[in-house]
Amino acid sequence: MNVNEAIAGLQIVGRQMIEDDLVWGNAGNISMRIGPERFLITASGSSLGSLEKDDLIECSLSGEPVNLHGRKPSKEVSMHAAVYRRRPDVGTVLHAHPFYGLIMACSKDDVPRNWFVENMYYQERVARVSYFHPGSTALATAVEEKITLANLLIMENHGILACDVNSKEAYLALHSLEIVSKMYVTSNAAGISIPGLSEELVREFLEESNYKPRREWPSS
Repeated sequence: MNVNEAIAGLQIVGRQMIEDDLVWGNAGNISMRIGPERFLITASGSSLGSLEKDDLIECSLSGEPVNLHGRKPSKEVSMHAAVYRRRPDVGTVLHAHPFYGLIMACSKDDVPRNWFVENMYYQERVARVSYFHPGSTALATAVEEKITLANLLIMENHGILACDVNSKEAYLALHSLEIVSKMYVTSNAAGISIPGLSEELVREFLEESNYKPRREWPSS
């Protein structure tokens, strides 16, 4: 993907995240790979709903900026770089603070993975990362250790990280996580029990339904 395509893609997904209440204000940060050794990431303080070219900083896989344009990359740049280093299949990384996802991140409850079609596919694997301060080397290291296990990471008391081969798939993973989190919280509050599908039915869906190509998870 060239730089101009990545800029357009990040502008689109940034607006989607704002419109669907997955982030607010200048919270969150997003990035997109532009080559084997480079990616674009939002600058510190950027509003994802109104990204301009100068809001996007090119960085190497070490997390170092290639061209600053007078702006600094998001303080989470080392976390994004860690994902791209560890997962060469990943094309987009989204970090968000969605309301219901944050509730799950602040609790010890597991996100259901057997309630509906999109949920079974996109939340097939969800991993948790212990709390480390935002932007810290410790957080980047923890994310790098867990990102081979899942495309969705719940960062405890912090937020959600979603990644995938492109921005569309990463966004669907993030958005469906927020939907199932909302269902979980509101159904519990209403006293409604949702039993979910059996492990066998989930396996059949993933392996035999042809909903989407079966994921091949990288080895750790």
